[in-house]
Amino acid sequence: MVFDASLACAEQLDAADTLARYRAEFAIPTDADGNETIYLVGNSLGAMPHRARNYVTTEMERWGSLGVEGHFTGELAWEPYHELLTEPLARIVGARPEEVVAMNSLTVNLHLLMVSFYRPEGTRRKILIEEHAFPSDHFAVESQIRFHGGDPAKCLVTVGPRQGAATIDPDDLFNAIAECGDELALVMLPGVQYYTGQVLPMAGIVAAGHAVGAKVGFDLAHAVGNVPLDLHNWGADFAAWCTYKYLNSGPGGVGGAFVHERHLRTPDLPKFLGWWGTRKDTRFQMETVYEPIPTVESWQLSNAPILSMAALRGSLELIDEAGGITVLRHKSERQIRYLDYLLNEELDTKILNLTPTELADRGAQFALSITMPGVDGRAVYEALETAGVRCDWRYPNVIRVAPVPLYNTFVDIHRFVAILKDLLP
Repeated sequence: MVFDASLACAEQLDAADTLARYRAEFAIPTDADGNETIYLVGNSLGAMPHRARNYVTTEMERWGSLGVEGHFTGELAWEPYHELLTEPLARIVGARPEEVVAMNSLTVNLHLLMVSFYRPEGTRRKILIEEHAFPSDHFAVESQIRFHGGDPAKCLVTVGPRQGAATIDPDDLFNAIAECGDELALVMLPGVQYYTGQVLPMAGIVAAGHAVGAKVGFDLAHAVGNVPLDLHNWGADFAAWCTYKYLNSGPGGVGGAFVHERHLRTPDLPKFLGWWGTRKDTRFQMETVYEPIPTVESWQLSNAPILSMAALRGSLELIDEAGGITVLRHKSERQIRYLDYLLNEELDTKILNLTPTELADRGAQFALSITMPGVDGRAVYEALETAGVRCDWRYPNVIRVAPVPLYNTFVDIHRFVAILKDLLP
């Protein structure tokens, strides 16, 4: 790919972009004057697909006209509504349909899955996570250890970047797993690290964890819809994710869960039970004998949040129509390289990109640190917001931006760099 720093180059890249038409499928947030912002914060909350509004409105109208009968009426009946999401989600995470379900929220799903897959026994009690884990993951893991009578000071193992590095060396992960050995009960890591945007070597992590007899699960909040995944073939035991980032399901959108098929028909596998996990054909007979659905749906507890699922349905349709995650990733890689080029050309000594260089090690998100002495990074972030760039700030010193291939343009990227350049001395 040959780039230059001109606006004309960005316009040419957009003209050649086969996915350019999908931007019109989204509502791009506007500023106080009604002008579209440069929305580069899909890593935090994806832009709203117009279909999401339409599909939610449809369910509101069905609620109004059908009432309780909406549970069982028509192709959009609410009782099986979550099944409309299953195959699209399975394609995105590289799983079989029986291994995937949309339910609950991310941390709830992590807890439900750790009920099944964190089973400390004897000396095998440790959980390995990253040192700079997202707080909810750290809290969830710590509380699971305590719930089982353990001491996080002894049972919680963390791996972080080496001194002076921003990202984790994969060898340090593999060495830590090997060193824990038969004391390791669970490896629970992100697919993409939320602060730096680093993609962790998930296939290798699964192999290393299983080699010492541990279970392996992933928090895919920043990976799903961002990078290709292959959960079934990797052999991960479980995974959970939110859908409001790169899957554009809206604030607090329904989460997703994966359990590998080898665990789906294990009758003695512990799990918390709910009405929605028992056999569908006998569910409304209201019996109190639990007969699990022979898929990951047996981890469901309650009936589905239909309005949230309707919003997600609209986004998943768009991803499929665009050609799926492989096609989106191809454009994302071009956008990554273009932003790399502009940062190097225009801001080489002023910005430090903490995200790895190699495409295989990174997703759409950039983690940018201001390196100029005397320049307050937080103030730069606030100035970007004032100038109409939507990004986010993570303490202590990172501005996160993420060009999302479904709706961000190359001109968005060019405008962002031009604004940032003007803000720096």
